[in-house]
Amino acid sequence: MRRWIRKAVVLAATCAWLVPATVVRAASDPPPLPLELLFDNVAVSEDARPDEADFDGFGASLSARDLTAADWTPGRELTVQGARLTWPRSRPGEPDNVRASGQQVRLYGGSGDALAFLVAGTAGGETGGAGSVTYTDGSRSAFRLTAPDWRTGPLAEKAVALPHVNTEDGQLAERARLYARTVPLLPGRSVASVRLPRARGLHVFALSVRDISQGWTGSWAASTSGRTSVGPWTDRTLRLVVHTSVGGSRIRLRFENTFADEPVRIGGATVAVRASGAEARREPVRLRFRGRSGVVVPAGAQAYSDPLGFAVPADTDLLVSLHLPGTVRDAPLHAEALQRSYLSEPGDHTGDRSPDAFRPEVTTWPLLTGVDVPGGPGSVVVLGNSITDGIRSTPDASRRWTDVLADRLRAQHTVPRYGVLNHGISGNRVLSDRYPGDGASSDVAGVSALHRFDRDVLAQTSARTAVVFMGVNDLRWGWSPDEVIEGLRELVERGRERGLRMLGTTLLPCEGESRCTAAVDAGRVAVNAWIRSSGVFDGVLDFDAVLRDPEHPARMLPAYDSGDHLHPGDAGYAALAGSVDLRELAAGP
Repeated sequence: MRRWIRKAVVLAATCAWLVPATVVRAASDPPPLPLELLFDNVAVSEDARPDEADFDGFGASLSARDLTAADWTPGRELTVQGARLTWPRSRPGEPDNVRASGQQVRLYGGSGDALAFLVAGTAGGETGGAGSVTYTDGSRSAFRLTAPDWRTGPLAEKAVALPHVNTEDGQLAERARLYARTVPLLPGRSVASVRLPRARGLHVFALSVRDISQGWTGSWAASTSGRTSVGPWTDRTLRLVVHTSVGGSRIRLRFENTFADEPVRIGGATVAVRASGAEARREPVRLRFRGRSGVVVPAGAQAYSDPLGFAVPADTDLLVSLHLPGTVRDAPLHAEALQRSYLSEPGDHTGDRSPDAFRPEVTTWPLLTGVDVPGGPGSVVVLGNSITDGIRSTPDASRRWTDVLADRLRAQHTVPRYGVLNHGISGNRVLSDRYPGDGASSDVAGVSALHRFDRDVLAQTSARTAVVFMGVNDLRWGWSPDEVIEGLRELVERGRERGLRMLGTTLLPCEGESRCTAAVDAGRVAVNAWIRSSGVFDGVLDFDAVLRDPEHPARMLPAYDSGDHLHPGDAGYAALAGSVDLRELAAGP
């Protein structure tokens, strides 16, 4: 059987549980200390002095020069998966990480949804163990923390990959990986300390409490589907068009340098409500990044703009303009925007209200991955493939099924008016990576759902409910229904461990499409039967029943078929959204 699913024993998180509020520390147990006072291993060396570090016990180490090139410099605060993590302030040759062996780490992080770690393993494979969190009220919760190996772990999950490994015998042209991992926290409780696992070869460089989603609701989002060649763009302004689901009185934007191996500089950025084309309704408003007009986003990291007082209308196009003063030859992006955006003539045109400097040359969403508004009830995140991405719907019209779902949510009062975050990637699969997760590639169908679930679901702003609408691509490319079922089961388990309501959708009929053979349809029917009857999901959206032809159930009704027999057209997408019982989206009391 193919090796593809990370079993529950090595998941990055497990269910938290309470223990009695009174915690008694053994007399021999040392008091918690800040992580940097517990550093007992040297991972980073200068290229000319590789013997000053021994990360793995065999004389190998990370290159200080490579880290600097990625903008992972000593003391650099990095935002990864919504968590702010500080790269150790140590100089090369000084202790910069902890080998996890049950140490107690003091935190002053307050409360949040997750505890975030920056880790790597040196055990030759994935390593990990059980740890615990102690809160200021004396309660505790348990977690399981794992780390892939720094030289052989999956590139699709890495926070950053460096191009070299330093050894005493010389530098190797081999990718060194570092990983971000998150584990759940009890809601509303303030963290006092963390006990690290006892795990051979598990190294911790940084940890923090993630609270970036508190007080915000996601209004728009897109997944990074890959990193590919662009332009090159030199001293150009991108003006990206995005469509809000919910509105608010302030705004915060998220930019991501996912999958990159070098930083990207955004010289300035603005936001405006769109009039038409590249024209703003009013003068664009400038964004700030920790009080500054621009920001450098390190390789693999994110940047959030400062909260800005700005009236964000619901169901409206925004113009997000960002100036790229340097030369950008490749960029992380969402490939199938189905929305024309704009590239300027040379210069910083972020403040232009007029469209004169822009041409409609961009059909992707580079770098921008999220738009948040304050307050609100939270968000519904949809994890999917090209059908969720909206392929074959009318371009520039926001007629994906998730757009129509957002319309329905805004027009009712039965359930909270959630934001809707579309994390569909065309060509994406549950089980296997199309984009390898590293380097520039022409394949922008994304890393697998298993590999992107933490970033595209768990780390999304105020996620309350997740809808999983995936599996047909796996079947079309040779995976068995049993394998698809196990992959879907793992996604549900991981979401539930974080308190999400997990909904599944049945897979649409696709007979007539070249890869949708009779065997594929039999697999689809088997997966759908499991989705409907297993009870694994918290609720089921039976999309198959909505679009199939009653006279020929292996096919879509012609009225709903876009013509390629795999993707619905506008009418089919509207039917999917119209079939959703909105009460199924309601998360918790």
